[in-house]
Amino acid sequence: MARKPRSNPLSRRRFLAATGGMLAQIASGPAAAPTGARRGFEAINAEAPTLVTPSAQRKIPIGVFDPVFGHLSLDALLDKLQELGLEAVEIASAGPHCPLQDILDDSAKARAWKKKFDDKNIRIGALSCHGNPVHPDAKIAGRDREAFRRTVTAAERVEVPVVVTFSGCPAGSQTDRVPNWATYTWPPDFAQALRYQWDEVLIPYWKEAAALARQHGGRKVELEMHPNFSVYNPKTLVRLREAAGEEVGANCDLSHLFWQGCDPVEVIRFLGNQGALYHAHMKDTVLFKDNLAKYGVLNFVFEAKDLAEGSATFRAVGYGHSAEVWKEIVRAYMDVGFEGILSIENEDPILSGEVGVERAAYVLKNVRAELLAL
Repeated sequence: MARKPRSNPLSRRRFLAATGGMLAQIASGPAAAPTGARRGFEAINAEAPTLVTPSAQRKIPIGVFDPVFGHLSLDALLDKLQELGLEAVEIASAGPHCPLQDILDDSAKARAWKKKFDDKNIRIGALSCHGNPVHPDAKIAGRDREAFRRTVTAAERVEVPVVVTFSGCPAGSQTDRVPNWATYTWPPDFAQALRYQWDEVLIPYWKEAAALARQHGGRKVELEMHPNFSVYNPKTLVRLREAAGEEVGANCDLSHLFWQGCDPVEVIRFLGNQGALYHAHMKDTVLFKDNLAKYGVLNFVFEAKDLAEGSATFRAVGYGHSAEVWKEIVRAYMDVGFEGILSIENEDPILSGEVGVERAAYVLKNVRAELLAL
């Protein structure tokens, strides 16, 4: 029987924009971390609590971030999750599957909404509200701060422990009008910009945000380490967590770390051993050796038409790094006692929509089954 053509639902980037807020695959292992960085990881791990023993390993639920199915109704989404054998979901609070105002206004409607998931044995692992709450445009910052506040409040109402968002990126000074992603302290102007961003904007805001999460039943706030935001790697994540409070932790999306040269297992150990790992996006990145050699790691592309010139692009799990690498990644999550969900996020320019989710789920379910059988 001929299969019906699948729709091509919104990517997260287009989805978030709408709601406000050829291929040389390499299956080699992850890029090795620089020696100094690896020693830093090892030093911290040496002082960290003992890892969970294999006998204590748990079956980490596999789910999906719902914008990829934004074309489906909530009931159809739940049926699709069961069809795909998924056990959990991450819900965008501004999206079509979350009646946010009803949840905030009516406790009976909030319970009824959550019961739909419970009846299907689908765990809501997180509510998400990606935005820039420290944007220099007061209207944008205000909108995204209010979205965060409402999402935290809703998460408490429906007993969802985790809220996923971005750290945001401020301007480089009080007079700037656009965000400025500064990562390096030279020339000296950038050292001054970083001091302003962290001391005068980021830390004060995130202290307040962590206090809000604490007031709402101790919600966990997970920052996705993402380029063009101030928290973009494990070091900046830990810096903000130490300043703002332990409510702040990581949404560990390794796709943003592979191209920076991070070792995924070391990242998971580093964050997990500090109790800073609450959520995980499951998304891969493929690195194109020839272009990487010519253009460097920042030459990232998003569209299929640009792949010939790109150094890297997002792929579904298993299409940038081998299943064996992903097996070690899932093993690391088990070893650190990760209590969140493995949330598939598909932004693959080749395997769009449901196809990419299916392929990622196949890899993750198989490597998890192998690990649990050991």
